[in-house]
Formats: sequence, C-alpha cells, structure tokens
Amino acid sequence: MLKKLILLFILCFQTQVLGFVVLIDPGHGGEEYGAVKTVRVKKGKKVIKEKVYEKDLALSLAKKVKNYLDPFYTTYLTRSFDRSVGLNERAEMADAVKADLFISIHFNSATNTSSHGFETYYLDNHADAAIKKVETVENKYLEGAEKVVNHILIDLVIQKTVSASKKLASKVHKRIQGSVQDKFKMKDRGIKPGLFYVLALSKRPGILVEAGFMSHHKEIWKLRRKDFLDRYAKSIAEGVKDYLKTKTQKDLPLF
Repeated sequence: MLKKLILLFILCFQTQVLGFVVLIDPGHGGEEYGAVKTVRVKKGKKVIKEKVYEKDLALSLAKKVKNYLDPFYTTYLTRSFDRSVGLNERAEMADAVKADLFISIHFNSATNTSSHGFETYYLDNHADAAIKKVETVENKYLEGAEKVVNHILIDLVIQKTVSASKKLASKVHKRIQGSVQDKFKMKDRGIKPGLFYVLALSKRPGILVEAGFMSHHKEIWKLRRKDFLDRYAKSIAEGVKDYLKTKTQKDLPLF
C-alpha cells in the first residue's frame, strides 16, 4: 500500500513538472475599467441604469477558461479578483510561473456602435488602421519611456514566437467559430496580427481574444449571459488543448 502511495505521488509530481503551464490574463482590473457600457435593467417594477465593466466580464470569462483547463494543465490567473495589475507585473508573472502559453481575455468597444462580433489576435507587425485603434485602447496604460524600450522588445519577441502564436490563434478561433458563431449569431471578424504590449512583454506564444462588442446595443446582452461565457470559455480551452496535444515543451519558444 505504501509503495502504491509513493508511486502515485511520484506520478502526480511528474505530471505537474512535465505538464504545460498556461497563464490566463483577465484584461484590466481595479481602476482600469476597460470598456464601460450603461444598460437598463428591470429590478422589480423599476427600470434602473446599470454599468457593465469590461474588467468584470473578462474576469468571469477567464475564470471559466481556467476551470476548463485545470484537469489537463497547470493554470494560473494574472488576477483572481478585481485589482489593478500593470503590464510589467503580468509579464513578471509569466516568468515566475514559467508559463508555456499566455491567453489574454478582453471585450471590445467602438465609437461606431454598429460594430459587432468576435476576433482573435496574435503578436505580429501589420499596417491595418482599424487594428491600430484596438491597439491604442489596449496599450494605453503603458508610459512613454517604456514604449520606446518595448518597441525594440516586440521585434525580438515576434521573431521568436509569431509562428507558434499564429497557430495557437488559429486553433482557438476555429473552436470559437464552431461553438459560438452560429449559436449566438455573432460576426466572425477573423484572426488578426496586432502589436499588443501585454503579449510582447509575456515573451512567449500567446493570443489576445476580443470576445464581442460591449458598445453594440444587442451584443452586450449576449456577453452578459452565463451560457455565452460558458461556451466561449470552453471554446478557448478546447483550442488550447488542440494546440498543445501535439506539442512538447521543447517545441515552444521561450526567452
């Protein structure tokens, strides 16, 4: 009996050591609200205004992704409650836990309130003006001096991770298409390259998902639904599993 327990302990330890590590990053937090949408909800006989914050939706979705991945990999969240987490702190966490993959969770917003749908980003150069608008929002919390240094870093990280990140984005996005697009009648906005500091600073293969537009008057209601968040989370998790099932840690580029 004792030998069995020792063997079980060794196997569990080896699984933990040899298994992949996935760091899941709920965007924003604390005083960084991200996108904000005011909706009208019925409470009893009254209709009241209620604010919906991207930081809260991102945390809910990230926790669900973690729950789906927990049985298969070692997983961590960059935050597990509502608090401010700087971009550099997120990057330091990726190094500290020796993450193999970095998954950043966000929800979109636009001044054009007819914009809708989901999209998946990976780190790479591009010349798309529409994507630059998204970058401006997601990168705005980095100070000027850091941006100069990180532009140099971005080029180095892109060279090392772009192939793996693009494949990861493709696997995850394909799962989202199959599970979310038809069920919730959402527009597929595609897989796109983007210069996101949070991905560059993580220094490992990663993606940034924009799970829908909070600024769209109909889509915001879908994004708040439990069944939507469950499906989206499971899709992300299944895509990660699809990507990792044929990989070893030697295959994944790390700095």
